[in-house]
Amino acid sequence: MTRPNLSNERARRIFLERHLLLRPGSGPGRGADLDGVLHDLGFVQVDSVNTLARAHDLILWARRGQYRPRHLERLVSHHRTAFEHWTHDAAVIPMQFYPMWRLKFARDEARMRARWPQWRRAGWEEEVETVLRHVADHGAACSLDVGGDEKKAASGWWDWHPSKTALEFLWRSGHLAICHRKGFRKFYDLSERVIPAEYLNARVDDREIVDWAMSEALARLGFGTSGELAAFFEIVTREEAKAWCAAAVAGGRILEADIGMADGSVRRSYTTEAALDQAAELPDASARVRILSPFDPALRDRARAERLFGFHYRIEIFVPEAKRRYGYYVFPVLQGGRVIGRLDAKRVGRVLEVRAFWPETGVRMGKARRAGLMAELERVRALAGVDAIAFSEDWLRG
Repeated sequence: MTRPNLSNERARRIFLERHLLLRPGSGPGRGADLDGVLHDLGFVQVDSVNTLARAHDLILWARRGQYRPRHLERLVSHHRTAFEHWTHDAAVIPMQFYPMWRLKFARDEARMRARWPQWRRAGWEEEVETVLRHVADHGAACSLDVGGDEKKAASGWWDWHPSKTALEFLWRSGHLAICHRKGFRKFYDLSERVIPAEYLNARVDDREIVDWAMSEALARLGFGTSGELAAFFEIVTREEAKAWCAAAVAGGRILEADIGMADGSVRRSYTTEAALDQAAELPDASARVRILSPFDPALRDRARAERLFGFHYRIEIFVPEAKRRYGYYVFPVLQGGRVIGRLDAKRVGRVLEVRAFWPETGVRMGKARRAGLMAELERVRALAGVDAIAFSEDWLRG
């Protein structure tokens, strides 16, 4: 049988639609509306870098212009409709997904027990019960509250003192949960004090979790290889993903299709009849210029972003300045179904300094597009908490 074919233009449309970037976003960006955005995305990655706004805040703001950081904090620490854990990285996740994370808790615990003795400072395993008892007896704690006289000066990001490692182990394995943050510092408490009982006590068998994770990943991507679907939540192994796809094709739940790539090639992927039907009916992408986080879910898989959008992107944090082509942490800029450039901007006091904008090859910065970029910079001022925008003399490159 001939496989269905999805052109690159239509593939981009459905991909952006599933990532809530095809149409102008509307809604207050808080409460139930924000819960809906988080559910539709599946999760938002949490990152500490804050040159313009933190990753999770910029991701949500790009979909809801009225969103502010306190709105996400309330979901996690007050409403308890979201929790923090890991997908491919640290993330905020809808609370109704919590029962599906039990498989990840178990697998992460086994992985940490196997690997961390070689990776972490010695002594953390002996601290696990002590730290758990401290939290049980004294309530929510951060890394500064445990460890007593342990040396806490770190030689690097991951050089944790043993009690800090024990805290992270207990969180990653599901015994503790993040109850709130102060600034960006995490505070942990017993899971039964944080997670609502209906989710804490729910039990789902491993086969159902695998089916859920693969089905939900496909629903949020529109199409993908078995590896891309497994990588979405990072719950399912690559072998489980391949077996699930084969069974789902055989059962008529999904099908294989040739997806057009930006370079004219095709990539065989899994999708559904409903997704193909939707792709034919979707409107053109909104002409709004959007500043995206480097960790936006639409672009976080760098290889897929290059194949689908022709956008080669790497964060150059560890590249010496003399060898950087762009700034070390630049923001992708999307317009319609195309990434049009990279923005180097940083908040300095109450001013947003725009240091450079590099258009992508073939992108012309005419009057309308430049006005669109200026309008987006004006919109982002409220999120960044600045009063003014200052442009370097040579900010428009190329």
